[in-house]
This record gives sequence, C-alpha cells and structure tokens, in this order.
Amino acid sequence: MRCLLLSLPLAAMSFAALGGGVARADVRAAIRDQILPGYAALTDASRKLAEQGAQDCTVAAMQPEWNAAFDAWLDVAYLRLGPVEEEGRALAFAFWPDPKAIGRRQLQALKETADRDHITPEAMSQGSIATRGFFGMYHLLYGEMAQDDAFSCALRQAQAEDLAQMAMATEIGWQNGFADQLLNPGAQGKTRYLDEAEARQALYTQLISGLEFNKDQRLGRPLGSFDRPRPERAEMIEAGRSAENLDRSLQSLERFAQALAQGMGPIPNTTAAFARAHELVADLEDPVFAGVASPGERLRVEILQQQIALTVEAVDQELGPLLGVSAGFNAADGD
Repeated sequence: MRCLLLSLPLAAMSFAALGGGVARADVRAAIRDQILPGYAALTDASRKLAEQGAQDCTVAAMQPEWNAAFDAWLDVAYLRLGPVEEEGRALAFAFWPDPKAIGRRQLQALKETADRDHITPEAMSQGSIATRGFFGMYHLLYGEMAQDDAFSCALRQAQAEDLAQMAMATEIGWQNGFADQLLNPGAQGKTRYLDEAEARQALYTQLISGLEFNKDQRLGRPLGSFDRPRPERAEMIEAGRSAENLDRSLQSLERFAQALAQGMGPIPNTTAAFARAHELVADLEDPVFAGVASPGERLRVEILQQQIALTVEAVDQELGPLLGVSAGFNAADGD
C-alpha cells in the first residue's frame, strides 16, 4: 500500500487571494472561519488515518484515527454543495442511512471472494459508494466484521487511502474555484451564483438542511413510532457514537450560524436554542438512544427532537431576516 502524499498547504493560502473582499461579511466569515478550516482539518485527519493504516492496519490501531477523522467530517458534513457533490463524494464520504445494509452486505461479499484486485485505492474509488468512506471503514472497525485478518487489513488500507484522496480533492475544489464563486457572485466567469442573495441563500440552506437531518435522521430513525420504536436504527451503535455525533453536528451548525450572522446582527434566540439542545443531549446520558424503547426515556428524546425543530424556527425567524433569505429547498432531498 503506497503512502498518501502529503496534503498541499491549502489551509495556509491567503484568504484575500480568494477575492474575499466582494461578498458581504456573512459569506466571507462562513467561508473563512468555518468552511475552509473545516475542509483543511478533514484533509489532515484523513491523511493521518491513511498513514496510520499504512503503518498498522489492525482494528485497535486504526480506531482512534478513524474517530478523529469522523469528528472532522461532522464539522463539514452539512455542506452539500460544491466539490463534495462532485463524483458522488458526499455519499461516498458517508453512506448513511443505509436501511438495507447494502454496505455491510457488499463488504461481506468482498471478504468472501478475497479478491485483492478489488481493494486497491483506485479500484475502491471506482467501486460502490456503500463500501467506501467513513461508513465503509466503520463496518470493518466495529461489529462482527472488525477482524485483523490480512484481507480485512488491506481493505481498510484501501478505504483509508481512498478517503484521504477524496478529502484532499474536496478541499482543493473549494480553494481552486468554488469559494470564489460564493465570494464574487455574478463576477466575470463566476456564474454559479448570480448575486450575493443567491450565495447567502445557498449557505443558509445548508444550515437548515443540517438541522433537519439531525432531527429527521439521527433522531427520527431510532424514534420510529410510539408503537414501534427502532433503537437499532441509531447511527453507529457499535461505536457508541449516536448521541456524540448529534452533539458534534449541532456544535458545528451553531458555529456556522454564528459565522453567517457575523457583521449582520445579534442572534440571541438562535444561540439560546442551540444551547438548550446541547443541554438536552447531555442530560440524556444515553449514548446510543436505546431509551427510545422505554416510554419515559423516549419522551426525553422526543423533547430533544422538538428542541431541534425549535432551533430551526429560531434560525428561520432570526437569522433568515438578517440575511434576507428563507429556508429554500432541503439539499438532502435532492430537489
């Protein structure tokens, strides 16, 4: 397995070189303070994961770096625009929900054939998105497929290398053009967004979509219905990360909201709504939302879900008018 080439020092590139003087403060702040540093951190963490795999690809050795890289992913996972949407990267990074367990089944089939021609980084990048990225690796690091046989080890190496290359390509895409599209909308050669309003709308929609994903997927899936709760549908149960993923995502979204508000005006109701959501997550003391099957504990999860809905309302009523935008479509719907 070849070592991943060191990432270009993209994060060190001068923000001014991207033309950051045209768009309003909200767009500039979001890109400068959240988006570009977030993707730089993802590139760095993914590279470290690949390097760890090249040195020692056992489950115990790779789990810490995988967790660190997934934390970095959660800081930008709500962004479903630009380079991450190219070549199916968003789903390749994180194929979840996976209600039919496609990824698990396809990885199991790969292990049964033990065909090493299918587990090079190049082959991985051309293969099923369900076997790639963070969730592809997750299946081989937690649960029944978390084994240290030679084939599993090589498969994790290929996944990590593929992941690192995707992260670098996404960061490069932002640095080499897409950030400029948002910072200089309507300028010559910048036709993706026609004016500042469209650029603000695009970023604001990512914020709303990220909150809705947490409400409908990270909480909605395990909640199921009162008559049929589905705790087994929670995200990353084997890793014990279900509530942690939710809270990390909420923290990232709050920082993004604050960046969008920078220079535009205060958003006290939005800040308070996020703070209450964080408190409710901490008060659960239920890392995998197993309590949804118990009426008393289920109510606590439902209250948390309602609080995220209230956070969406606060953002829509407070930040939206400051930016002169509305929620728009949900990018996760593919509309």
